Amino acid sequence: MTQEDQIRQGVAAIIGAVGEDPNREGLRDTPRRVAKLYREIFSGVGVDPVEAFTTVFEEEHDRSVVILKDVSFYSMCEHHLLPFFGVAQIGYIPAGKISGASKLVRALELVARRPQLQERMTSQLADAIHSALQPDGVAVVIEAEHFCMTMRGVQKPGSRILTSAVRGPFSTSDMGPSEFLALLQRR
Repeated sequence: MTQEDQIRQGVAAIIGAVGEDPNREGLRDTPRRVAKLYREIFSGVGVDPVEAFTTVFEEEHDRSVVILKDVSFYSMCEHHLLPFFGVAQIGYIPAGKISGASKLVRALELVARRPQLQERMTSQLADAIHSALQPDGVAVVIEAEHFCMTMRGVQKPGSRILTSAVRGPFSTSDMGPSEFLALLQRR
């Protein structure tokens, strides 16, 4: 049995378990649609985010920070299989290697597209950048709203969780983690 068949059967069983008829016209094709959706939103499972850095350039850089701001993402909370979404701020201090912004975004997508915890996702992204580019420092800040807090449980729409991860010594730059976080506040 394929993974898609397993998902279809599982979704049909859930539909029946909540008291609906999985053969009703509006629900008949739902298991197939959910299987297709899951293939897309869980496409990062089993993929090392370092693989996103297919192109890395040797580049002498003046050790100043590179920041990619407000990169939107969607992920799926592993505790309730409900979405969480938000923005990531990604920065690093090059130490002879740089990568295109699209590679940073791709690494974010790979860590987001799996059953996830925001705290782990933040760390995994920072670790991938640190491993792939070996910079003097990496800082990642993620801010997200979790449906498990807005549509169930405490039901507080608009509540956002902020997580950060800093890697490397920031030793050869005048910029430390505090200065990086201050830069993120600038518009």
